[in-house]
Amino acid sequence: MAATTTPPRSTEYSARDLTVLKGLEGVRRRPGMYIGSTDARGLHHLLYEVLDNAVDEALAGFATRIEVILHADGSATVSDNGRGIPVDPHPEEKIPGVELALTHLHAGGKFQHNAYKVSAGLHGVGVSVVNALSEWLEVRVRRDGRIYRMRFARGAKTQDLEVIGTTDPHDTGTEITFLPDHEIFPERTFQYDTLAHRLRELAYLNPGLRLILRDERRRDAEGQPRQEEFYSARGLVDFVAELRGTSAPLHPEPIELRHRGDNVEIDIALQYVDDYDAHIHSFVNTVNTHEGGTHEAGLKSGLTQAVSRYAQEHKLARKGDPELTGEDVREGLICVLALRLADPQFEGQTKRKLANSSVQGLVQAVVRDGLLGYFEEHPKVATAIVEKALLAAQAREAARKQRELVRSKKSALDSAVLPGKLADCSSNRPEECELFIVEGDSAGGSAKQGRRREFQAILPLRGKILNVEKANPRKIFDNEEIRAIITAIGGGVGEDDFRLDRVRYHKIILMTDADVDGAHIRTLLLTFFYRKMRPLIEAGFVYIAQPPLYRVAQGKREFYVYSDAERDELLERLKAQGDGKNVQVQRYKGLGEMNPEQLWTTTMDPATRTLLKVTIEDAVEADRIFQTLMGDDVEKRRRFIEENAKFVRNLDV
Repeated sequence: MAATTTPPRSTEYSARDLTVLKGLEGVRRRPGMYIGSTDARGLHHLLYEVLDNAVDEALAGFATRIEVILHADGSATVSDNGRGIPVDPHPEEKIPGVELALTHLHAGGKFQHNAYKVSAGLHGVGVSVVNALSEWLEVRVRRDGRIYRMRFARGAKTQDLEVIGTTDPHDTGTEITFLPDHEIFPERTFQYDTLAHRLRELAYLNPGLRLILRDERRRDAEGQPRQEEFYSARGLVDFVAELRGTSAPLHPEPIELRHRGDNVEIDIALQYVDDYDAHIHSFVNTVNTHEGGTHEAGLKSGLTQAVSRYAQEHKLARKGDPELTGEDVREGLICVLALRLADPQFEGQTKRKLANSSVQGLVQAVVRDGLLGYFEEHPKVATAIVEKALLAAQAREAARKQRELVRSKKSALDSAVLPGKLADCSSNRPEECELFIVEGDSAGGSAKQGRRREFQAILPLRGKILNVEKANPRKIFDNEEIRAIITAIGGGVGEDDFRLDRVRYHKIILMTDADVDGAHIRTLLLTFFYRKMRPLIEAGFVYIAQPPLYRVAQGKREFYVYSDAERDELLERLKAQGDGKNVQVQRYKGLGEMNPEQLWTTTMDPATRTLLKVTIEDAVEADRIFQTLMGDDVEKRRRFIEENAKFVRNLDV
């Protein structure tokens, strides 16, 4: 049944409704505490909270189909064929169960005794928070042969639970439609690609579950909405295959490890490929734990123990070979780890990092013992994995001396060994220091003259840095520009060696030209930071400067604009004001074309500049894009560019 998208008309609240609404006032006052933010991430988190409830029904074995619909009016619907939210009066609250779930914090199904063995939700606040932060919300429940409907506005009930029809007794499920509140969310547009990625992910994590995404905002020539269906029969094995892409596998099939306990289920699929980077993605109750946690720590230690023990017991390491480290063992690894946990403890409502201490030892044992057993049955695969790890260790040892050249042995703020071309700042407080990584000596000269020496440092680059996506790790430290970046930042490099507390600047700003070469250099730098200094991005220390594209001068007045649209709008405005004569338009193709004062005013002055913070919205998608754009698969890169070229603006050729 299609959901209605007509907002409730009634705004008359009963005393009971106002009491319920008061309980959710804190959610509306501090939405960031519950959904992380009120930007695009927070907006999509709303939909994910409703989606999590539907996935809970699938995890419990009751739902086989979930549908997400994006409506033309900006609202969204999530429907499932699970059991349907209970509609009977709650024995203590004396209100329907569906009303309780939508208006009371900590009243979701996961807090009902034995309702779910595991749940994607965290504190049980999900659907009630969505209700509180929605301009309106409508819920329909198919249960016991009847179709029920109830409506809310900003967390308060506007229409009592009512029966609006009948259905087959076997037709059960829940359908929730909501419109995010414009008072909370400045931008209310759900991104199709973001949701498609999440549903594809869920299909891998729940083999056999069918997920449909329909976008009624976009229709083809025949008037049909855009629609995709996501389904996986092999689950994590299919997931690893997608992550692998065209990389050459070291062994033909992914290795699968499983554990089933009373309160925890563990599923792991992993495969080694002919690559240098590790790609580990973890999930707890289908929620992507971007920041890892105890389960990832257990995976890494168990993997290191298994490979090291097999190498020792079978005497695969030669005399003089360095001892294997975790980074050696993980080189070229593609792995997906999925936990289903009865009582997950996360750091915050957005569920980014698992904190359960007991999980680490359990995952470690499952990985160690499972891999050792697999290795004994598949000695050729084991030998190939060990030999790859040994080669990685040898490469690490060969790069050690070079690494030492770029690692400060003194305090993080001691500039005695900093690169000569770095114009450092005088402050020794990292939280107020900024490092501008600037393309070219000309722009670097302007930036050095225009900066504020107290807190702004300038590091000019000569040409394009090495593409670390395809480079042997030993070559990284041969690259002069990369060595200068590592030394200037001061935190080290690599997964095992990087230390955020040694970083000398808490704002690292990439400032490149607004042309194709500048975009390429920026992408190379982002690839380097993502692969070799990822904690910088996760901590929110990496930014992209936004220099103007045009300088428009009219008499003694000058304007700076940042897009073609802004330029055209300004010219029209000047013309309408009678000031359209003698207007000069200068296109900045390089930062070096601006004098120091102009560069400061437009791009470097904290009071007037615009910076874009680099974030990792989803590590899986970030991995895929970096592999596509910077990897060896030319055909895949060509296809990506063809599909996305229409979204690129202001590109100079």
